[in-house]
Amino acid sequence: MSRYKLLSEIDSPADLKKLKLNQLEYLCEEVREYIIEHTSINPGHLGSSLGVIELAVAIHYVFDTPNDKLVWDVGHQAYAHKILTGRRKEFTQNRKYKGISGFPRMTESPYDAFGVGHSSTSISSILGMAMGAVLSANTYRNHIAVIGDGSMTGGMAFEGLNHAGITQANMLVILNDNGMAIDENVGALNSYLTKLTTSVPYNSFRRKIWQMFSHKDERGYPIRNIIKQIQDVIKSSLLKNSNLFEALGFRYFGPINGHDIVSMVKVLRGLKHIRGAKVLHCVTVKGKGLHEAEISQTLYHAPGRFDKETGKILEIAFDPGKVEKYQKVFGETICELAQTNEKIIGITPAMASGCSLDIMMKKYPHRTFDVGIAEQHAVTFSAGMSTDGFIPFCNIYSTFLQRAYDQIIHDVALQNLHVIFCIDRAGLVGEDGSTHHGTYDLAFLRCIPNMIIAAPLNELDLRNMMFTATLTNAPFAIRYPRGEGVRNNWKNQPFEKYEIGKGICLKEGNDLAIISIGHIGNTALQVANTLTDEGIYNIAVYDIRFLKPIDNNLLHTVLSQHKIVVTLENGSAIGGLGSAVSEFITIHNYKNKLEIIGIPDRFIEQGTVEELQQECGLDYEHVLTTVKQLLSTSTMNYEL
Repeated sequence: MSRYKLLSEIDSPADLKKLKLNQLEYLCEEVREYIIEHTSINPGHLGSSLGVIELAVAIHYVFDTPNDKLVWDVGHQAYAHKILTGRRKEFTQNRKYKGISGFPRMTESPYDAFGVGHSSTSISSILGMAMGAVLSANTYRNHIAVIGDGSMTGGMAFEGLNHAGITQANMLVILNDNGMAIDENVGALNSYLTKLTTSVPYNSFRRKIWQMFSHKDERGYPIRNIIKQIQDVIKSSLLKNSNLFEALGFRYFGPINGHDIVSMVKVLRGLKHIRGAKVLHCVTVKGKGLHEAEISQTLYHAPGRFDKETGKILEIAFDPGKVEKYQKVFGETICELAQTNEKIIGITPAMASGCSLDIMMKKYPHRTFDVGIAEQHAVTFSAGMSTDGFIPFCNIYSTFLQRAYDQIIHDVALQNLHVIFCIDRAGLVGEDGSTHHGTYDLAFLRCIPNMIIAAPLNELDLRNMMFTATLTNAPFAIRYPRGEGVRNNWKNQPFEKYEIGKGICLKEGNDLAIISIGHIGNTALQVANTLTDEGIYNIAVYDIRFLKPIDNNLLHTVLSQHKIVVTLENGSAIGGLGSAVSEFITIHNYKNKLEIIGIPDRFIEQGTVEELQQECGLDYEHVLTTVKQLLSTSTMNYEL
């Protein structure tokens, strides 16, 4: 018999509703144990999901999902939601290749009302659904957005709040307040929420709230004038008659204990029948139920494999103290540069530990800024600092840089400001899947005037490119992957200034040429060396280094000497290096055979990096096979 006595009988929220209220606490314990058991051997986003189990159970117990619409912001807090909505068995394949996504996806389940992965989208999307219900005269449907893990620091959340407050939308925003994103929340909003949760008037009144909600009118609904009393108390609280959410047109309820399942159900039952825009402020603990996850919340955001009994980490997936090499190179190099140049500034939107900017944050706290989950602000803030003579290094993951595209163009490039973009997690990133792959940066940056675009072949390259970027006076983008590099001798090496727009020849050869950009050039070199060792073909390999400005002289040399040219990039096959070389061939009327190897024109799902490289034809074996096929069929007379 399964030890998950209650959970094993739940395949949908309809099954959940069969339980009695006093059984829900036991169900929450089983869901928590189930998540811990499976993520201990199949790593994923642990801490966030452990913190919202009671909330997920209460929502599906009270509301009529999927008819009532539910959106989970960010999405890595939605494991309990997935387990309760028919994916309990499939959860063993969570984030695996061909398995279920680690985030809610509309194509995966009708209970996933909106696909998520990037933060701060829940309020806008649920408002769209709520207004759709208004236009369709659907007065009964409920609309719930759960926003937390720092997502309220994103500007888009406030745009949604600002709009919703003046509409007739029936929506409930549940603020899952755990004080954390990946790192601790920052900014004035965090301070504001702290005041709400620590206010003496609020906390002394909390007990009275539960008493009030326990009384019913003749229809069984919470007494309406009691709701008004709650609002009056809030307005006369510590915040001097000012409540941010009420000022924006929402009815505010809370703060309440997000781990008290019985109280949560009672409150949601009451709020279900109150029309209009509402905010329920729930205080939760990230990592709830696993001691180590509660005390080391950043580390256990996505800890890798761990012992489910002791919580001890066995195989680290995310560790600020032992980050991947490219990230560590960035963190230590920016500190070294900052030591000799007081104008150097570090900026990141809530990714300090992930990108290793936390190293500089400890050494130069007054010159390092975590601006919260606010990529647009991070870019324009960097631009503003540049106008005052500072040299900002703005470190943003590739997938999140997409959210600040207008700021890159309008606020940085148009004004030709000296902002250095260090673009982390470029290319295929693995189990986080389609919402997190950094596949488009080369393509969308290449078309922007004034932009310099570079990608390191190895750790020493990254170090030198960062140094070179400080000596320019233009927007400068450096993109690099998550993962191990290839060199260990980068530390304490003297800096070398690279010539902007100058590529290099890694290996000479006359049968075929591979032009690569970035770390994947190591695969090109491995393929070429293999063919040379076999004594059949002699392959040339060129590292372009700079996609923009591109090395015209190098391209003329390559195209005039090789009939067949292959471009290799860990980015979109459309718009990146391959497209740049194709354009060059056309403009200069070359007749070479060009093979573009890059990420194909489709969204790539989750899986290990190795599995996804194989799917996209970017792994060593596929590149080797492609080159051999090109050479074996090269009897055609390509004009040079």
